[in-house]
Amino acid sequence: MRQASEPRSDADAIRRTATRAALLDAVYEACPNLSRAQARDIFEMALEEIAEALVRGDCVKLRSFGLFSVRAKRERIGRNPRTGVEAPIKPRRVLTFKPSPVLSGCVNGAAAPPDAED
Repeated sequence: MRQASEPRSDADAIRRTATRAALLDAVYEACPNLSRAQARDIFEMALEEIAEALVRGDCVKLRSFGLFSVRAKRERIGRNPRTGVEAPIKPRRVLTFKPSPVLSGCVNGAAAPPDAED
Protein backbone atom coordinates (compact mmCIF):
# COMPACT_ATOMS: atom_id res chain seq x y z
CA MET A 1 0.00 0.00 0.00
CA ARG A 2 1.22 3.51 -0.86
CA GLN A 3 2.31 5.64 2.09
CA ALA A 4 0.81 9.13 2.41
CA SER A 5 4.22 10.73 1.96
CA GLU A 6 4.95 8.96 -1.33
CA PRO A 7 4.23 11.05 -4.44
CA ARG A 8 1.56 9.74 -6.78
CA SER A 9 2.25 9.25 -10.44
CA ASP A 10 -0.04 10.80 -13.05
CA ALA A 11 -1.35 7.32 -13.88
CA ASP A 12 -2.34 6.78 -10.22
CA ALA A 13 -4.16 10.12 -10.18
CA ILE A 14 -6.21 9.13 -13.23
CA ARG A 15 -7.15 5.69 -11.95
CA ARG A 16 -7.89 6.47 -8.31
CA THR A 17 -10.64 8.45 -6.69
CA ALA A 18 -10.92 9.16 -2.99
CA THR A 19 -14.45 7.96 -2.35
CA ARG A 20 -16.56 8.42 0.76
CA ALA A 21 -16.08 4.71 1.55
CA ALA A 22 -12.30 4.93 1.15
CA LEU A 23 -12.12 7.97 3.42
CA LEU A 24 -14.27 6.21 6.01
CA ASP A 25 -11.95 3.18 5.86
CA ALA A 26 -8.97 5.47 6.44
CA VAL A 27 -10.64 6.98 9.53
CA TYR A 28 -11.48 3.49 10.82
CA GLU A 29 -7.89 2.26 10.30
CA ALA A 30 -6.42 5.39 11.94
CA CYS A 31 -8.55 4.91 15.07
CA PRO A 32 -8.31 1.23 16.06
CA ASN A 33 -10.15 1.83 19.35
CA LEU A 34 -13.34 2.84 17.47
CA SER A 35 -15.82 0.42 16.02
CA ARG A 36 -16.62 0.75 12.33
CA ALA A 37 -20.05 2.19 13.25
CA GLN A 38 -18.50 4.78 15.58
CA ALA A 39 -15.97 5.79 12.92
CA ARG A 40 -18.80 6.12 10.36
CA ASP A 41 -20.88 8.25 12.75
CA ILE A 42 -17.98 10.61 13.46
CA PHE A 43 -17.11 10.85 9.76
CA GLU A 44 -20.73 11.55 8.78
CA MET A 45 -21.15 14.15 11.56
CA ALA A 46 -18.04 15.99 10.35
CA LEU A 47 -19.29 16.06 6.74
CA GLU A 48 -22.77 17.18 7.85
CA GLU A 49 -21.32 19.99 9.95
CA ILE A 50 -19.22 21.22 7.01
CA ALA A 51 -22.22 21.06 4.65
CA GLU A 52 -24.51 22.88 7.10
CA ALA A 53 -21.96 25.67 7.59
CA LEU A 54 -21.69 26.14 3.82
CA VAL A 55 -25.49 26.16 3.41
CA ARG A 56 -25.63 28.94 6.04
CA GLY A 57 -23.09 30.87 3.95
CA ASP A 58 -20.24 30.46 6.44
CA CYS A 59 -16.67 29.79 5.35
CA VAL A 60 -15.05 26.52 6.41
CA LYS A 61 -11.31 26.77 7.01
CA LEU A 62 -9.41 23.55 7.60
CA ARG A 63 -5.87 24.33 8.66
CA SER A 64 -3.21 22.83 6.37
CA PHE A 65 -5.96 21.85 3.92
CA GLY A 66 -7.85 24.86 2.61
CA LEU A 67 -10.80 27.21 2.68
CA PHE A 68 -14.30 26.40 1.42
CA SER A 69 -16.54 29.40 0.85
CA VAL A 70 -19.82 30.27 -0.83
CA ARG A 71 -20.02 33.17 -3.28
CA ALA A 72 -23.15 34.80 -4.64
CA LYS A 73 -23.14 35.31 -8.40
CA ARG A 74 -25.44 37.86 -9.95
CA GLU A 75 -27.71 37.32 -12.94
CA ARG A 76 -26.01 37.83 -16.26
CA ILE A 77 -26.40 37.14 -19.95
CA GLY A 78 -24.50 34.12 -21.24
CA ARG A 79 -24.01 32.81 -24.73
CA ASN A 80 -24.32 29.28 -26.09
CA PRO A 81 -20.83 28.61 -27.53
CA ARG A 82 -22.21 26.47 -30.39
CA THR A 83 -25.05 28.64 -31.59
CA GLY A 84 -24.14 32.05 -30.22
CA VAL A 85 -27.67 32.46 -28.87
CA GLU A 86 -27.85 34.63 -25.77
CA ALA A 87 -29.52 33.21 -22.68
CA PRO A 88 -29.99 34.58 -19.18
CA ILE A 89 -28.02 32.89 -16.40
CA LYS A 90 -29.94 33.05 -13.13
CA PRO A 91 -28.37 34.35 -9.93
CA ARG A 92 -26.91 31.53 -7.87
CA ARG A 93 -24.51 30.64 -5.11
CA VAL A 94 -21.34 28.76 -5.96
CA LEU A 95 -18.96 26.81 -3.76
CA THR A 96 -15.30 27.71 -4.04
CA PHE A 97 -12.21 26.05 -2.61
CA LYS A 98 -8.83 27.65 -2.07
CA PRO A 99 -6.13 25.15 -1.11
CA SER A 100 -3.69 26.06 1.64
CA PRO A 101 -0.02 26.51 0.79
CA VAL A 102 0.64 23.28 2.70
CA LEU A 103 -1.77 21.28 0.53
CA SER A 104 -0.52 22.93 -2.67
CA GLY A 105 3.04 22.07 -1.69
CA CYS A 106 2.14 18.45 -0.96
CA VAL A 107 0.34 18.09 -4.29
CA ASN A 108 3.35 19.53 -6.11
CA GLY A 109 5.86 17.40 -4.22
CA ALA A 110 7.40 20.26 -2.29
CA ALA A 111 8.04 20.18 1.43
CA ALA A 112 5.48 22.13 3.44
CA PRO A 113 6.76 25.44 4.80
CA PRO A 114 7.32 25.11 8.55
CA ASP A 115 5.42 28.30 9.39
CA ALA A 116 2.39 27.71 7.13
CA GLU A 117 -0.70 28.84 9.00
CA ASP A 118 -3.43 27.95 6.47
